[in-house]
Amino acid sequence: MQITITARHFDLTKAIRDHIEEATEKLEKYFDHIININYILSLDNSSNNVELILHIPRSNLKSNSSSNDMYLAIDDAVDKMEKQVKKLKDKWTDHQKKKSLHDSSQFVYANLIKKGQQRDTVKIKRILAESMYVKDAIDIFEESEDPYFVFKNIETDRINVLVKRDEEHYKLIEP
Repeated sequence: MQITITARHFDLTKAIRDHIEEATEKLEKYFDHIININYILSLDNSSNNVELILHIPRSNLKSNSSSNDMYLAIDDAVDKMEKQVKKLKDKWTDHQKKKSLHDSSQFVYANLIKKGQQRDTVKIKRILAESMYVKDAIDIFEESEDPYFVFKNIETDRINVLVKRDEEHYKLIEP
């Protein structure tokens, strides 16, 4: 990642440069796809202005801040950028979750096939397989009216299915 600092109408000090590098590490901690960052610092009539431009794949983010103190203006611009970066990262991860939903081991698809005269009818139900121990799954399943209960076994880290065999017995299916 490349950092570019432009100072307008004043001389850039080493202390300001060090402060910017520390603030940039904060952004880099949240998002590691940053290509480069441009800081434009300016001094106008005793007002310190900071413009921060972040270049990432497929977009650019921008934040501005003004303050009487240059350090406060830098911190404020970085905080605004941090919010934008977190929001963008959430969008990216949500998109990745939706994209990999079918490949996820957290979801189990229960298929109900009904044979008809011409075509078979398939109903698909998506079930969120919660992580729990077998004992906890049995406790929840006893209160349920469903003929089966799907869960992710914490001990084996695999999807399991509990089926009611009769009123007193259960069948545990482990693929």
